[in-house]
Amino acid sequence: MTLVRVQRLGSVCLLMAATTLAEPAKNESDTILDSYLTATRNQKNLLNGSQAEVRIEADVPRLQKTGRLNALRRISQLGRLTYDILRFEGDNAVKNHVIARYLSAEAQVRDSGDTSLALIPENYKFSYKGRRGLQGRRVHLFELKPRAKRKGLFKGNLWVDAKTYLPVREEGRFVKNPSIFISRVDFTRDYRMENGVAVVDRLETTVRTRVVGPARMTVQYVDYRFEPSVAEVGQITADNQ
Repeated sequence: MTLVRVQRLGSVCLLMAATTLAEPAKNESDTILDSYLTATRNQKNLLNGSQAEVRIEADVPRLQKTGRLNALRRISQLGRLTYDILRFEGDNAVKNHVIARYLSAEAQVRDSGDTSLALIPENYKFSYKGRRGLQGRRVHLFELKPRAKRKGLFKGNLWVDAKTYLPVREEGRFVKNPSIFISRVDFTRDYRMENGVAVVDRLETTVRTRVVGPARMTVQYVDYRFEPSVAEVGQITADNQ
């Protein structure tokens, strides 16, 4: 065998080895994404029958107006979202134009069951950025780019827990503003685990309006409680269906 042929065979082997080493990265990212989609799909209805107290603080710095609201957030066994207002302190303009609008928009999105806003490949391009550390947890980082410029979709990042494949954080900017009076909406949504379910822990939002400047809102979710389903309490069983 000539030296030239040996060199060619060596080059081919190196090329094949490099290709083989490169393939797992793509396969790994696909596997991680599939695991995330499966995990979130499996827990989709696990919040039904739950409740949590929400503590909302909002302010409009330019107007020097603030508001603080406490409410009980309930999700029925059928998935309907409602809020029971417990108390409010502050300016009514902040309550009506910042806090109330957020609560109403959240309820409308959940009650509609619209999958066009879900974090799924049909709505977003997922670009895997590798492993990271966040809040003492090992996570996978994805960059998200929406496939359409539609209200409710955002451009940003998703952090996924490396063990459970459930969301740890979502962060970004909405690609279409909900009103002509709003120039930009940025948010960060953090999750924590409760009863094996990834629940929202904290939401921070900054809405930049064209008239009064930025309006900031922080929502803290505390004291989650999960009610047993009708099947679990024996109202519906395999014997009486």
